[in-house]
Amino acid sequence: MSSYKNDKLIVRSIWGFTAVVYAIVMSLHYMPKLTDPPEFTKNLPLIHAFLNGTCFVLLLASLIAIRKKNVPLHKRLNTLAMLISVIFLLSYVFYHATHGDTEYKGNFPTVYYIILFTHIPLAGLSLPAILLAFYRGFIGDVEKHKKIVRLTYPVWLYVALTGVLVYLFLY
Repeated sequence: MSSYKNDKLIVRSIWGFTAVVYAIVMSLHYMPKLTDPPEFTKNLPLIHAFLNGTCFVLLLASLIAIRKKNVPLHKRLNTLAMLISVIFLLSYVFYHATHGDTEYKGNFPTVYYIILFTHIPLAGLSLPAILLAFYRGFIGDVEKHKKIVRLTYPVWLYVALTGVLVYLFLY
């Protein structure tokens, strides 16, 4: 019975964390920006693209590992992808708190905005599912993990890839 209570607490915590992240990200648009942000922050978009690209590669490697029945490697790769995603999220919030949004000035606005306007909501919607899938895998609840991952994995992969594409369009 106590494991059920712990499970409910963790699932509720995932939803609570998701709500906090949503609130922070949405509030970034209303926060005053620094007039002279720290110099190092100008390089954060490149780091974000690198983190997204690395996450994309790790997710592909994780899929290959699990298809080869290498569960320990699959777990390590997913844990690393999660850690990189956390670093990305913290850095993303810091960057947008100091710089705001970047205006697109390129030659392919339709393509850029299609990518951006699919990337943003899918990133938000996938967050709780990614966390739930990771948790289910972590505790060994393989059936629920697989069920969540069937829908969540391709979305996370898409979000990681389009994060890199957004950077390439902007810079």
